[in-house]
Amino acid sequence: MTTTRPRQGRPRHTPPSDPGTSAREQILDAAGALFVDHGITSTSTRMIAERVGIRQASLYYHFATKEEILAELLATSVRPSLQMVDRIRALVPERANPAAALYAVAAMDVRTLSRTPYNIGTLYLLPEVRAERFDAFRAERGRLQSSYGTLGALAATEDVARGLPAERLGELLIQLVEVVIQIRRSREPDAADTEAIASSCLRLCGLGEPAVAAAREEGRTLLSSLD
Repeated sequence: MTTTRPRQGRPRHTPPSDPGTSAREQILDAAGALFVDHGITSTSTRMIAERVGIRQASLYYHFATKEEILAELLATSVRPSLQMVDRIRALVPERANPAAALYAVAAMDVRTLSRTPYNIGTLYLLPEVRAERFDAFRAERGRLQSSYGTLGALAATEDVARGLPAERLGELLIQLVEVVIQIRRSREPDAADTEAIASSCLRLCGLGEPAVAAAREEGRTLLSSLD
């Protein structure tokens, strides 16, 4: 008796979780989750493709390597803030005072980092991100840090400005804003976190509570006008 072996079917693929999302966006979403959960080195393009529900070859149509995927993910965590900060800085001092501008930039940056899928900011300090392939990301983050330093120096009291050069102040301010990355490890940030972090940036510059309150109010208005 001859037994007919069943024909091997084509690999099954899972349907996209959101049919309106492009394949490229699905790849970025899947890769972000895997990079955060398993690390960059332990995540393969095959794992990413399987999570999306596509063949590995299809993934290569969109991205040549997983490093290319990571570079785009990192860009999504800094580029929106960088684009907005350029718009805000252009308003100083004619249409916005530096303290209000600093509050607006910090609040907007906190929101951006709060919304990036899977808390991509946790990948900033991984050894793999120090590679030359990610020079563009580090340069963009450096520009953002420099903007913090410029606005911080303009907003700072004389005592703070005398003791902290703009470069050092920028380093401290961006680190304070990125506290939200650590908050996301334990819970979802909310509007109170945004306000607390942005206000703390002003206090770091030496502003007292009346000045912080005034800058916060103007900063909110400034953000609303730019949305």
